[in-house]
Amino acid sequence: MTIFDWLIVVGLNGAIIVYGLLKSRETTSSADWFLAGRSLPWWVVGFSLWATAIDSSDLVADSGGTYQIGMQYFVTNWVGTVVGWFVAAHFIVLPMYRAGMFTNAEYLEARFGPTTRIISAFVQVQYRTLILGIIATTIYLTLSVVCGWGPTATWTTVVAIAVLATIYTAMGGLKSVAITDALQSIVMIVASIILFVIVWNQVDGFAGIEQRLNQQQVGLADSLLHVGHDKVDVKDVQGQPLQDVQRELLFGGTWDADNKRITRTTPAWLACLGFFIIGLSYSIVNHTQSMRLFGARSEWDLKMSAVVAGTILIVTTFTNLMIGIMGRALYDTLPADVAVYGTNDVIYPLLVRELSGPILMGLVVAGILAASFSTYDSIGSTLSALLVRDVYARLFVPDRDDRHYLLVGRWLTPVIILGSFGYVPFLLEAGMLNFYIDLVGAFVAPLLTIYLMGTFSRVHRRSGAIGLGAGVAYGTLRLFAPVIAETFGIAVLPTVMADGLAGWVFCVLITAVTMIAVSLVIGWNPRGELLHQETHGWLQSSQRQIREISGDDQHTGNAWPTVLGLAVVLVGVVLSFVIFW
Repeated sequence: MTIFDWLIVVGLNGAIIVYGLLKSRETTSSADWFLAGRSLPWWVVGFSLWATAIDSSDLVADSGGTYQIGMQYFVTNWVGTVVGWFVAAHFIVLPMYRAGMFTNAEYLEARFGPTTRIISAFVQVQYRTLILGIIATTIYLTLSVVCGWGPTATWTTVVAIAVLATIYTAMGGLKSVAITDALQSIVMIVASIILFVIVWNQVDGFAGIEQRLNQQQVGLADSLLHVGHDKVDVKDVQGQPLQDVQRELLFGGTWDADNKRITRTTPAWLACLGFFIIGLSYSIVNHTQSMRLFGARSEWDLKMSAVVAGTILIVTTFTNLMIGIMGRALYDTLPADVAVYGTNDVIYPLLVRELSGPILMGLVVAGILAASFSTYDSIGSTLSALLVRDVYARLFVPDRDDRHYLLVGRWLTPVIILGSFGYVPFLLEAGMLNFYIDLVGAFVAPLLTIYLMGTFSRVHRRSGAIGLGAGVAYGTLRLFAPVIAETFGIAVLPTVMADGLAGWVFCVLITAVTMIAVSLVIGWNPRGELLHQETHGWLQSSQRQIREISGDDQHTGNAWPTVLGLAVVLVGVVLSFVIFW
């Protein structure tokens, strides 16, 4: 990269960060820090929802995933996340917004008791700090490949970026974070479109991609450019003893003795259902998303923001994630200098290095770093809110003044962001997307089920903790099933239940069935008995304060957010299951 490229990177991101620091001076209370004083218009919330959803992990890690998986992974965004935003804005988050809640975990205590609230807070800490670790790894790969830096210089820069994001997040909270997210999203969109156009022209469009892929392997284009194909994973076991191969087969797959490899196949419908649940979980379980909706200045703005976010996501999913497939068309085998990283996740920075020239390279790298900043700050503020309200104030220090909790929230931010670097060694050993799918599904899918069952059914209050325990128990067992099979030669689960994507589906089913069974035995929740307010201390006073902020809802009764939201959902469904099926 030239000096002009670096001026673009620093100039664009630096100006936004300075603006965020200036806006942070308006933050004087916990309501401002956690919920932006309920002052955010629909377009700011919408852009912030999208910018938080599309971070550098989506640009780099997800491109590495589509390099191998293809367009089937698009279902996660086009259907799962878009449907999740619509359902959250119209059904799940809305009653929390009306009750003046600060976190989505507060709802779980109101509906199912304190156990589910505390578990939810810690699950989200594990879930979202993993994403921060993925972001750090994607920045490392980008700077290493594009700039050719050594590990010391690269990791120093990554830590510096995390520290900078920590500073303006801790100072301003949601208000400055949401505004900087909206501005950073513009940089991200421009950068991603620039790179897409460059690579698209390099491969000669859709026809060129098909031709190049089929030259590499007959039928590869059909597999990568369509959603409706079985997901096939091939593991090379060349040189492994037969006993080890037999143990590998205990958790699924067929053995090709001639080529010394094991092939595991997930049916297309099951893979799509798994990807749908992954996207749905992101929108509904993730407090990074609900926190932005809580900051909307009215219910109309809250609902309309889902339309904005969904529309942008549908377009940018194609431009961002096609990079991985186009990269596969250009590089069936990765060049030696990037193959040493041992992961397909280098394909995005490789294309940036090889195909974008001066100035354009600066814009693209600026977009990647803007994506990183937008999620560092979002997750930092979100997890701080969860730990302050749902753990610290709920269990340990319930009755201090507002300034005390504002200070604790600010100091927790650097602990969360910098602590996420602990995931990095594990992420560098394997593909980031696969690591994410395997680890997160064990805990997030059961939590998704709790929110859905709590909103759309009358399952008993006590069923929440029991169902969550059953779902997490299965998810944890599925997570360790391959290790147990390889180490002890014991199959602890049927092969279909040991599959990574199927695990998300079974987690949902086991949690839901357990909750229904408990309710059949001990009874159902009385109709209308859904939410209650905090009863004492700062949790009660702050909730009362936020309820007193009356949103100027000039669009009450306006059906446009619902109509447009359903239209966005329909577009995502048609793209996934009709046009690209």
